[in-house]
Amino acid sequence: MKRIFSTFQDAVADIGNGATLMVGGFGLCGIPEHLIMALVDKGVKDLTVISNNCGVDEWGLGLLLQNKQIKKIIGSYVGENKEFERQVLAGEIEVELTPQGTLAEKIRAGGAGIPAFYTPAGVGTPIAEDKEIRVFNGKEYVLEEALTADFSLVNAWKGDRMGNLIYRKTARNFNPMIAAAGKVTIAQVENLVEVGELDPDCIHSPSIYIQGIIQGELEKRIERRTVRQ
Repeated sequence: MKRIFSTFQDAVADIGNGATLMVGGFGLCGIPEHLIMALVDKGVKDLTVISNNCGVDEWGLGLLLQNKQIKKIIGSYVGENKEFERQVLAGEIEVELTPQGTLAEKIRAGGAGIPAFYTPAGVGTPIAEDKEIRVFNGKEYVLEEALTADFSLVNAWKGDRMGNLIYRKTARNFNPMIAAAGKVTIAQVENLVEVGELDPDCIHSPSIYIQGIIQGELEKRIERRTVRQ
């Protein structure tokens, strides 16, 4: 059985200043919002955050950004966050922008124990500066190093007490690979069930990757509401 936390504050208690943190989700879809808010309340500083983007103003990772708790962001998408843009232009935060597919593979490779890989994405652009370039079958590829983190925070639709996780539809996004790439992975689950209730063929993240679980209801905000006239 994995550790089942009773409070979100307990779940993030070991995350200290200067930690490298991977956070699942895409925009506001599939983010571990309660774990993020617990970090905001804790006031941990100088975080290096690896995530597809940094949420929106006043929600998700945007809350950590707003409180100046993030030192560096490794991601692929600036998104709808005006405070993120302001901090970047003011030189208040370090940003490493990466093509989205490359970011996903860097995280997946880290979780699989693969230290680096070659990709054609970014060749001939600033992305490839100071990186090794090799030619395969007449085409140039840039060497990209894998990513891992001290802690990974993910959100799942269902999880059992062994730590097996199932994600729901597009909320699956970056969560499975991020779950595998953290030295310690904490999962926020919407539904916590007993061992044996999940179909083994439907499990997306096996329990071996998960160190702790906490159940929490999601607010599920909409990042940008679009309606027909």
